[in-house]
Amino acid sequence: MRSSLPAYNFRAGLILATVAVSALTISACSGRTNRPRLAYEERPVEALYNTGYQRLQSQRWADAIDYFQEVERQHPYSEWSRRAILMQIYAYYQNNNYADAIAASDRFIQLFPGNPSAPYAFYMKALCNFEQITDVGRDQGYAQAALDGLKDVQRRYPGTSYAIDATVKIDMVNDQLAGKEMAIGRYYQRAGQPLAALNRYKTVIDNEAYQRTSHTPEALYRLVEVNLTLGLKEEATRNGAVLGFNYPGSPWYAEAYALLTEDGRQPDVAPTGQRESWLRRIIPG
Repeated sequence: MRSSLPAYNFRAGLILATVAVSALTISACSGRTNRPRLAYEERPVEALYNTGYQRLQSQRWADAIDYFQEVERQHPYSEWSRRAILMQIYAYYQNNNYADAIAASDRFIQLFPGNPSAPYAFYMKALCNFEQITDVGRDQGYAQAALDGLKDVQRRYPGTSYAIDATVKIDMVNDQLAGKEMAIGRYYQRAGQPLAALNRYKTVIDNEAYQRTSHTPEALYRLVEVNLTLGLKEEATRNGAVLGFNYPGSPWYAEAYALLTEDGRQPDVAPTGQRESWLRRIIPG
């Protein structure tokens, strides 16, 4: 599902609605095709706006944007302009024009920082970065920008639906960033650079935000593996014990158990069953 449309009660009879935001899956982005600007035609602002709104309702995003831009151009700094910018944010987002949606969000925030719709603009800016997150094999600049923006929404608007949704997405972004650390660590390990790999795996374990991600069991296993390679057997045993205590049913613990047993350091906890994670008791998920 896509983000919902903010709507208002206008003289022209548009339906009043509240903004409701849904959880989103990560999707690819595409830029807006360059199109000629709508020819200038002086029309009543209500007519321009309502035509844009009708195009929006028909999911003709680019056409809707043209009309909302015309509202903003002919009636700058007006109440209609404010509404038109919000609609542009939504239309750009629906059309996967994330850079333009971010620019429109920034414009709204700059012009109307105290407006009741400012939370929507802040949230949509973060959401557009969230939508552009790529796989862990590529640069995670969008992931970091999304994380910063979502935290900003949490800080500015605690208790709102935007902050609640931001919390969910922050966990998803942290999982992505932890996955990037793991990918780099595995690369270093394959390249015969165990110390560099060790530091990446430790980042996943030591970073409080990453401890709750899906990568923690593998990170602990990799620490067992790398520490054995480095001859740091006590450290390997300790990491194996933490892994076994928290994730005794994990396939990664079964691997660590076999590795340590082969080295003559059989752990006390057998790799069976499930127990409540110590990490999750300390840091609730």
